[in-house]
Amino acid sequence: MVSGVLGWLQTHLDQVAWALASIFLVEMVRDFYHVLGHRWAPIQKLHGWHHRAYKKDFSPISTEIYRKAQLYNDAPESIFMIAVLTIAAIALHTPGLWLGALYGVGFLGSAVLRSRGLLSGTDLTHEPGPLTGTPSYWLVNRTYHWRHHFDNTNAYYAGFFPMSDKLMGTALSLKGKSVAVTGASGTMGRALIRALAQQGAKPVALTTSADVQIAGAVNVVIWRAGQEAALKAALQKVDILVINHGVNVMGEGSPAAIERSIEVNALSGWRLMETFLETVNDRTGRATKEVWVNTSEAEVNPAFSPLYEISKRLMGDLVNVRRADAPCIIRKLVLGPFKSELNPVGVMGADAIARTILFLAKRDIRNIIVTINPLTYVLFPIKELAQTLYFKFLLRKTPSEAVVRQMSKR
Repeated sequence: MVSGVLGWLQTHLDQVAWALASIFLVEMVRDFYHVLGHRWAPIQKLHGWHHRAYKKDFSPISTEIYRKAQLYNDAPESIFMIAVLTIAAIALHTPGLWLGALYGVGFLGSAVLRSRGLLSGTDLTHEPGPLTGTPSYWLVNRTYHWRHHFDNTNAYYAGFFPMSDKLMGTALSLKGKSVAVTGASGTMGRALIRALAQQGAKPVALTTSADVQIAGAVNVVIWRAGQEAALKAALQKVDILVINHGVNVMGEGSPAAIERSIEVNALSGWRLMETFLETVNDRTGRATKEVWVNTSEAEVNPAFSPLYEISKRLMGDLVNVRRADAPCIIRKLVLGPFKSELNPVGVMGADAIARTILFLAKRDIRNIIVTINPLTYVLFPIKELAQTLYFKFLLRKTPSEAVVRQMSKR
């Protein structure tokens, strides 16, 4: 019997592949219909019921509106999915695509039943309650979809696979977001602020330089390393924190240079990140707040500045430790040599890098690599995967009982 099944699979391997692909394809069809629901008037009227159906915690506005939303939006959407995959299966003479049509039938049946007050528990991306996780990367979860309803209705269209949003650049909306950038008076800081302003964000410049004018910033905040906790009130109003400040002592190796490099490049950034993470709440913060950390490709490649490499690697390691249980998304900016006061021999332009960072962030890339060094694109993902797995297996998310007892005695 087993050999018979294996023989059938081998003979029909192409159709099995098409059947698996049909699930992805039908979800892309659903996302296309969703986009039309925001841009084409005839469908907008139907899709409007979907957005009117929920309060900010995803509890229904009313049972009547919720049921109409299922009937007027979800049911036509399912019919569209079924029709497109049926036409494709017939036109291409590809039986495997019928699985996609059958998948759509399942959605249609669920929508009809929910419109009758049944199976409401199957509407997983609209389950009422507080947000308990961060926006997922591989599959759409409640927090991801919450942003479409209450952050920006012209983004986050994906229903199950975020790939459509990644392709369209709608996996992260920067419009109207308050984005605080440290190192704002430096070359990269200024470039990021200009690029953010062009995307419709509201950049806030965090700088240690007094009396500076920074084009594009809606506000300038003066701060000092070691006084990160004093920024908590300001960070409450910030959606995205970009930790971009740093120092490069080049070939120095004195105790003072060591202390300065580690303090500025790692410890101050870590404290600032922790201060910001304390502002993340379960109501909206998990969906809308993010931290971006400029760690540099010095995490995996020589920067011809030993203390710069050591301190940047330390910051990168601390970020990976925190990512395991962070209450919001933490992205890394892994940048190659750009021309600046810290690196006058850099070969890349800061403005081009800043635009590329935002291009990739809007496609939900969590480790944003921008460099001319091809080795970084190979070595960095390997290092990240290995270290993430290492930390996952060896780090405790909560203190052990022995540690708790010891702390209670103090």
